[in-house]
Amino acid sequence: MAQDKLIACHDCDALYRKPRLLGRQTARCSRCGATLYSSAASQLDRICAMAVAALVTFIIAQSFPIVELDANGITTQSSLFGALIVLWHEDMEIVAVMVFCATILFPLTELVALLYVLLPVRRGYIPPGFNRVLRAIQFVRPWGMLEVFMLGVLITIVKMVSLARVIPETALFAFGALTLMFTVVVTFDARTLWDIADALRDAASEAREGGAGPSGRAGGAGGAGGPRAPSPPFPPSPPPASPHPLAEPDIRDPAAGAQGPVPPHGDPLTKAPR
Repeated sequence: MAQDKLIACHDCDALYRKPRLLGRQTARCSRCGATLYSSAASQLDRICAMAVAALVTFIIAQSFPIVELDANGITTQSSLFGALIVLWHEDMEIVAVMVFCATILFPLTELVALLYVLLPVRRGYIPPGFNRVLRAIQFVRPWGMLEVFMLGVLITIVKMVSLARVIPETALFAFGALTLMFTVVVTFDARTLWDIADALRDAASEAREGGAGPSGRAGGAGGAGGPRAPSPPFPPSPPPASPHPLAEPDIRDPAAGAQGPVPPHGDPLTKAPR
């Protein structure tokens, strides 16, 4: 059995065959009930639209000032890039680099990488460097901290109200909307794109085999008088049977309504203790 057709539960280490999910189906562990993975086919359009909207909002948030301060007739506008420049000139280079990575570099990398893999997959082909880009998304996702930045901005505004007149600007509302959009984008498990990529590869290989089938049979016949391929001296031995029959996980479909999950067949195979 191919190793890429198996899936292990992250909670109890039970091993299952990996079925292909359709629509909004979800595979759950029949032992502990944990969610193994969900079908991403129905989420691609929603996540693509949300990622494009988040990218546009991200550009707006970086291009306009966040707040405007009015103290005794002196007006000052502050943007994220302006705050980074001030931190750099105040000999706080490490803080400036950390803020730049957490609020600009890593969120922008995740959005661009996600769109790089989502848009081609929606059209039915796999882009170059697909696996590396997905691993990059999994690496940078925990380091994007737009919600922490937004919380810090709100706390600063509340404290500055007693000292100066604070006027919210365009970037403040853009960052608020961007935080909500990123919350939706982060809920999408990018690992499920591997399942869609496997389905696309299987469909492409079946199409190639179907196209090469008739010509291969015609060439193999070689006419009535053509030479025949030598037969093997011994019949091929059957593949060894698996000592532990693998079960299918519980498949749950929200569209099924009152119907319960499909009962699994056999017992899950427990992985060896680490």
